[in-house]
Amino acid sequence: MISEFLAFVIAFVVTLIAVKKLIPFLNGIGLTGVDIQKADKRRIPEMGGPMILAGFVLSIFFFIWVRTFLYGTVPNIVPLFAAITTIMIITFIGAFDDIGALLKRTANEKFVKRIGLKQWQKPLLTLPAAIPLVAIMAGTSALALPFIGTVDVGILFPLIFVPIAIVGASNAFNMLAGMNGLETGMGIIMLLSMGILGYLGQEFSATILSVCLIGALLAFLVYNKYPAKIMPGDSTVYLIGSAIAVIAILGHMQKFALICFIPYFIEFVLKLRSRFKAECFGIIQKDGTLKAPYEKIYSLTHVVMKLGRFKEWQVVAILLAMETVICALAFWFII
Repeated sequence: MISEFLAFVIAFVVTLIAVKKLIPFLNGIGLTGVDIQKADKRRIPEMGGPMILAGFVLSIFFFIWVRTFLYGTVPNIVPLFAAITTIMIITFIGAFDDIGALLKRTANEKFVKRIGLKQWQKPLLTLPAAIPLVAIMAGTSALALPFIGTVDVGILFPLIFVPIAIVGASNAFNMLAGMNGLETGMGIIMLLSMGILGYLGQEFSATILSVCLIGALLAFLVYNKYPAKIMPGDSTVYLIGSAIAVIAILGHMQKFALICFIPYFIEFVLKLRSRFKAECFGIIQKDGTLKAPYEKIYSLTHVVMKLGRFKEWQVVAILLAMETVICALAFWFII
């Protein structure tokens, strides 16, 4: 447990320092976006993935070093390196999308043009990132599903279900987003739940991956909580979504992860009603509360806004509380 705790500390400290140092740099190069749910429409950096990834990867390497040279027990590093490779590839794709989505001004600086990855390009680009997990899961055929149980799907598990899980989770996690601390908080709650389940089930890889990423996300939350000094960007949501899928696969907790992911399935259905054109954002009022921007409900954030007059941080708190309850129910359902 000491090595896991030290890895958690390394992830937290490295990410905390990286975010603090890089916020001025991102501001300087103009890699910023408008925080539209603030009255002053302030511009803040919107790419946190590389900093989180740095803390996460370095903490994993530190953990391996401690176990190998201080404890003399070499951990099974193949799943860890496969997981890191998959998560790194997807994070870099998200970072590329963040950079490509910069607001590029014309010569007279009166008009702007937004460029970036198209929606259909994102799943295709993230698909190759599943290859490391496909390789190490060869021979595994059991797929655990809610209400159905464990199903032996043979070779379809590594070749079909693993890529679908990784691509689907990394892209779906971006649907319920856009509020200070929301993506980071949801990720921490889900990863904490999966880490506890991995520890109880003695799933070594799932546990240490969860611990290290939680440490990095908690450090990022220091700057991402309301009022945020930095926004996650696609690089962060891709990182969190892919990590959840990777941990679920390595820890054989697909059923548990699917239950924890219920808000995103609901969000998918709601966004589908608008043909994925609706946003999660609300319209800020004079008293600082948010009003749902549409008559119809196209997001879980709109559901909360229609329940009462809530400020941004209150909307986020309600959604995080909902996710906490869902993850607690997932334990009850599984155990």
